[in-house]
Amino acid sequence: MVNLNIRAFSATLFSIIFAVLSICGSPQKSKAQSSYELLPAPDLWYNSIDGIRIGGRLRGQQAGSFGDGPHRLNLGFWVGTKLPENPVSYYISFTEPIRAISDFGSEANIQVASQFRTGLQRHGLTFNKRWQNGFNEDNYKELSAGFRAEHRFDTDYLLYPQLWQTDWLYLTTIDFVMTADNSLGRYIISIGADANLGGNIDSFLRGEASFEQKVHLSSSFTLFSKLYSGFASEATTPEYLFMPGLKTAVGWMDKGLTRARGTIPPSWLESGNIQVTGAGNLRGYLQQNIDQLNRGSAPLLTSFSTLNLELDYPNPLDKAIDNISIVGNFLDLRSYAFFDVGTSLGFTDFEEDRLLSDAGLGFMFTLNIPDYLGKPRGLMIRYDIPLWLSNPGIGKSFKFRSVVGIGAVISL
Repeated sequence: MVNLNIRAFSATLFSIIFAVLSICGSPQKSKAQSSYELLPAPDLWYNSIDGIRIGGRLRGQQAGSFGDGPHRLNLGFWVGTKLPENPVSYYISFTEPIRAISDFGSEANIQVASQFRTGLQRHGLTFNKRWQNGFNEDNYKELSAGFRAEHRFDTDYLLYPQLWQTDWLYLTTIDFVMTADNSLGRYIISIGADANLGGNIDSFLRGEASFEQKVHLSSSFTLFSKLYSGFASEATTPEYLFMPGLKTAVGWMDKGLTRARGTIPPSWLESGNIQVTGAGNLRGYLQQNIDQLNRGSAPLLTSFSTLNLELDYPNPLDKAIDNISIVGNFLDLRSYAFFDVGTSLGFTDFEEDRLLSDAGLGFMFTLNIPDYLGKPRGLMIRYDIPLWLSNPGIGKSFKFRSVVGIGAVISL
């Protein structure tokens, strides 16, 4: 096992940042490039272990670059008022464009990132490249490849500690996303893979792929579909394995609401009414997954494939929102009928290869303020009613059930 001293790592991190600046940054003589601005903001958050977490955020950029220029800094620093074992937490990333292979809307960059918060530390280096045709921000391709080391050092922050192990992982990652229009409408292709290459944990490989398609059937009806498949080798650690109705445990770290226990009251999650969206997304099987987790076991799979369908139908309230000046551009209320079906691919003996399916009605409220690349950035809250399950376990197939989802099942 490798023990990383935080002070030593911080020194290494800033050495890397300096090296990135030296390699990627070329001298700029314009007055605009000589001015660097730091934009601070206070920040408050809460979880059960830290209590009220007091701190601030700092964004650094070249003046007038609006977040897409050189030397981009994103920093957060907090102190937990409950003074837990590790009361100080931080997040820092530094992004530097590589001008030799960058163009308008098609930037290449190197990003250094480090975090030590909510019981998880993660440190890594990533190369990112985007390809965009002209000014059309909706059609693009993005490639990311990098390496990171991560360690779950405190399980007190976890609602379900059985979903994690506590050794260091040394991961090589690659991700590719493409979105454009075809004859049916807008689509998104996403492919990613993670490989653990060292440490006390056996090497493992994990991959995911998805295809999403939007089809306008008429002026009133739109069909959204998503095909998803994930696989992992048998040595894969539990936080990277799949669950039918929930996001992988490591994916809970992506959002502040789910990063630590207590931000969302534990009783809400333990009741089986809150779905953390991702991977399988069989919303009707959330309750069964949560029941297993509440008993101390885990519905973990090394493979899972799903098809999600959502059919939008006319919604008078959404039309009223659209007619509100300015506000209507950022708010959306979808109403839809849904159908989900999924199965394990049966790569291991303990996985059942039966089909699981559900169907019902749903609503999704979206507040979206796009970033400078036009990508969605906001809040998505779903209320789904899985009225039918093919495999209900104890109970009836037809029954009123309700699920509040954090995030969209289909992101088009």
